[in-house]
Amino acid sequence: MAYVLGYLYADGSLEDASYLRGKYLRVTSVDRDSIVRIRKWLESEHTIVVSKPPIGRIRYLLRIGSHKIYDSLTKLGLYPNKSLTIKFPAIPDKYLSDFVRGYMDGDGCVSLYTKKGKKKDVIVKKLSVIFTSGSFDFLSSLCEILRRKLQLDQGNVYKCQRCFQLRYSTNDSIKLFPFLYRKNLKDLFFKRKFVVFSKYFKLRPQRIEPCMRSLLR
Repeated sequence: MAYVLGYLYADGSLEDASYLRGKYLRVTSVDRDSIVRIRKWLESEHTIVVSKPPIGRIRYLLRIGSHKIYDSLTKLGLYPNKSLTIKFPAIPDKYLSDFVRGYMDGDGCVSLYTKKGKKKDVIVKKLSVIFTSGSFDFLSSLCEILRRKLQLDQGNVYKCQRCFQLRYSTNDSIKLFPFLYRKNLKDLFFKRKFVVFSKYFKLRPQRIEPCMRSLLR
């Protein structure tokens, strides 16, 4: 499933515990609902482990021991300690939007910037989509693929303190919406990011293209 693979490229990792003759898929998040849904999609009944550090947010871990899953994921481009060196995989066009949406749900964000007007109305300043990774090559490839497929204009990869970010401003973020949230998705997305898009289009209905109307119902 391309969506789950995209999510695992973001928030998953592989562990080869040779001393135990074990191979594991690990998925971590500060969002318990995310882990619960990924466990469901992976058809797993493994326990979700909760860790409470002295400082910082509670983290949730799903750890699945399976040589079959591990070996399958390595064939799809994942490997241990991938975060700084992972490459963008060869994804067929028909699965690309699912993969990118999964990655965004794991390591991306959708932000809406507004301010109050003089009449206490809401003024929209900017809609932004951001993808984050430790790998510059991964984001550069994603940027080029999306630019070519969607005719995006201004996506750029920026160096942050501990990662890289691919950032899109309003016009390109609008183009990304129907690509990410096509019809018949069922529940294969996290609703929080979709809600931000929906809020933007509610405030700016003139930006809704005909192809988007059925997606926003």
